[in-house]
Amino acid sequence: MGQTFSEKILGKKAGKKVASGDVITVSPDYYLSHDNAAAIIGEFRKLGLKNVKAPQKIIIILDHIVPAASEEYAQNHKTIREFVIEQKIPNFYDIHHGVCHQVLSEKGFALPGKVIMGSDSHTTTYGALGAFAAGIGRTEVASIWATDEIWLRVPETIKIELKGKLAHGVYAKDVILKIIGDHGADRANYMAVEFSGEAARDFSIASRMTLANMAAEMGAKNGYFEPDEKTQEWLKGKAKAEYEIITSDKDAGYEAFLDYDLSTIEPQVACPHTVDNVKPAKAVEGVEFHQALIGTCTNGRLEDLEVAARILKGKKIHPRVRALVLPASRETYLEALKKGTLEILSEAGCVVLNPGCGPCLGAHQGILAPGEVVLSTSNRNFKGRMGSRDSEIYLASPALVAASVLEGKITDPRKYT
Repeated sequence: MGQTFSEKILGKKAGKKVASGDVITVSPDYYLSHDNAAAIIGEFRKLGLKNVKAPQKIIIILDHIVPAASEEYAQNHKTIREFVIEQKIPNFYDIHHGVCHQVLSEKGFALPGKVIMGSDSHTTTYGALGAFAAGIGRTEVASIWATDEIWLRVPETIKIELKGKLAHGVYAKDVILKIIGDHGADRANYMAVEFSGEAARDFSIASRMTLANMAAEMGAKNGYFEPDEKTQEWLKGKAKAEYEIITSDKDAGYEAFLDYDLSTIEPQVACPHTVDNVKPAKAVEGVEFHQALIGTCTNGRLEDLEVAARILKGKKIHPRVRALVLPASRETYLEALKKGTLEILSEAGCVVLNPGCGPCLGAHQGILAPGEVVLSTSNRNFKGRMGSRDSEIYLASPALVAASVLEGKITDPRKYT
């Protein structure tokens, strides 16, 4: 029997042939952290070591609470900046760059055949570019800083076969919400998710990143798309290193096969308070909300902002609604600025925020009050995620959110697209 992508890449790193279920030790190519690097530094200090082992592999991107929203956060950022200088860490991106997952990809670290560990659960995003990318804990990152090694269990793989064409007004976010809604938020616990089939190749890199990002919401250790000509074109001028395309064998063994005909999927909404509480948009049409968020590491790329702008152009958002726009990175922000996309969104009544995580984590910028409802393109909707535990979060595509801010209630976007 052949091997899956995960078995191949981890075996290559371990220097031996491996199978799912094996526990191995590997040296990652890169390891990511963000604002939580301050806590990781504390863990590293507890180890009693003076220097990190491989500073060139460390990537730190400040994105969660930028600019600092309190003295505590300011001190965390200060601690990180001083550590970066002390340890001579070359890959540091301060508060003006954007969300770590978008920035790491744009800066050319997310490459086919690379193993990337990150102290953020949505590190799975880099699988859109053919990397094995997994979220880990802070203490694990501190240990990698010290040793340049981590042990991993080789995951089983679920193969999601995608066929057909998306209907008008349906997007990658609808696809992943449908999959999670059908199979549950724990279906892929410590498994790999492989998006395959001809329809997988049709997705843009931005849309692949949406799917790989939210593989984490199925419990996946990593999500993966086989690199193709779109991948290589996207990486031109970006790639920080040589890379190797690693793919699953045709006779590889999978834990399960999930088949989806994209033409049958309609706009979806994840309802409070779990990401797998998914319903067709038509089933929740008319639900009123107070705030909307378009952006984040899930849907804050240029194509997402442009989808929203096409719907909102020449119109005004509902007077009862606050609409926040959160570009995923400075690069995205500047592109959207030059193309007039941000102008359209601002003229419609949206508030354009600086690139970063912003309201998504509920620490600053648009925190919800008790009793408030938000419609968001982000990836999580558990209680308290975006502020008060007595608020509610609905998740949807940029198109659905944009259409809904015009009416002040959840609306099927197909009437506007």
